[in-house]
Amino acid sequence: GNPEEELKDHAIIDSGCSELTFFLGLQVKQSTVGIFISQDRYVKDILNKFNFRTLKPATTPIEAHKALGKDEEGEDVDVHLYRSMIGCLMYLTASRPDIMFAVCLCARFQVTLKVSYMHTVKRIFRYLKHQPKLGLWYPKDFPFHLEAFSDSDYAGDNHDRRSTSGGCQYLRRRLVSWQCKKQVIVAISSTEAEYVAAASCHEY
Repeated sequence: GNPEEELKDHAIIDSGCSELTFFLGLQVKQSTVGIFISQDRYVKDILNKFNFRTLKPATTPIEAHKALGKDEEGEDVDVHLYRSMIGCLMYLTASRPDIMFAVCLCARFQVTLKVSYMHTVKRIFRYLKHQPKLGLWYPKDFPFHLEAFSDSDYAGDNHDRRSTSGGCQYLRRRLVSWQCKKQVIVAISSTEAEYVAAASCHEY
C-alpha cells in the first residue's frame, strides 16, 4: 500500500491538537477525568483476518472446569495458522488482561497441534466478538498507593500437575502490570500454590 495513506489512517498525533490518540495499535482517549486505552480497532482487524466476522459470541474467554491437555489421538491442524492466531492474541494482552490466562494457556501448545486446541483458541475470539471494546481506564486523581493482588489455581496442568499463578499491580488505582505464569514447582496443596503465587507477585 501507499505509505502516506497508511500513516494517514494510523496517525499517532491528531492534526487538531497535540494529544496522543493512537500508538502501535493502542487507541488512546483522553479526557479531563482520565485516560482510556483500548485496542478495539485491532480486535476488529484480527476478526476479519481470520474470517471470524460471523463467529458466534461467547461470554467468557475459556470454558470453566475444562482443562486443556495432551490430545494425542486428535486430528492435526495447521501449525502456522495456530501460531499466527496466538501471536495476534498475545499482542492484544497489552490492553486486555481479561484474556491473559486463556491466551497463555493456549500458547503452551504450539508443537503437535490438535483440533481441540484450535477450538479453545477460537473460544477466545468468540469472547472478543462479544466484548470488543474493553480496555484500561486510568483515572486522573487518586492517592499514591501501590496495591498488588495474586491468585493461583491448583494443579491446573493435566500433564505435569503444576499450578498457574496470576497477579496484577495497581499504582494510584491504575493497573500498571499484570501477568500469568505456570509455576516452576509442583505444589502439594492449594495453600502451597497460593503461597508460591504470593511470593512471586513482588517480582513483577
